Amino acid sequence: MKSSPPGRQYGEMLQVSKLTAIGAQAPVFTQATPDGRQVSLSDYRGKYVLVDFWASWCGPCRAENPAVIKAYNTFKSRNFDILSVSLDEENGREKWLKAIQDDQLTWTQVSDLRGWANEAAKRYGVQSIPQNYLLDPTGKIVAANLRGDELQAKLAQLLK
Repeated sequence: MKSSPPGRQYGEMLQVSKLTAIGAQAPVFTQATPDGRQVSLSDYRGKYVLVDFWASWCGPCRAENPAVIKAYNTFKSRNFDILSVSLDEENGREKWLKAIQDDQLTWTQVSDLRGWANEAAKRYGVQSIPQNYLLDPTGKIVAANLRGDELQAKLAQLLK
């Protein structure tokens, strides 16, 4: 079973779930901003950071953006930042840029424009979006998939 294709796939999923469990050190990645600047997750050490996976074509992601904006505006002066990773593809680059502008997402946005093959998304085992991970200043995962008021409450608890 372990050597069959489904067995190998299941084994890979288990491995990724261990890497992204609460308390685990978050997988580090580096991707480009829209202007081509390379940004690494390790650049955020020393801060709480929300790693937010989304895409311009994802309705639920876009619907969640106002809550993420609210959290950012409330906590950005208290050692908190956001790094958004887009699962848009190269042919959707303009839609990605337009969504950033239309939704007024003022924090750092990155992507390798490879869609579901996005390297960061693969490292985090992203199977659906929106998906996010909250990391502490040492890079450990302290929460996952926080939405709306849940995100606000968790940040308020951590950033007293």
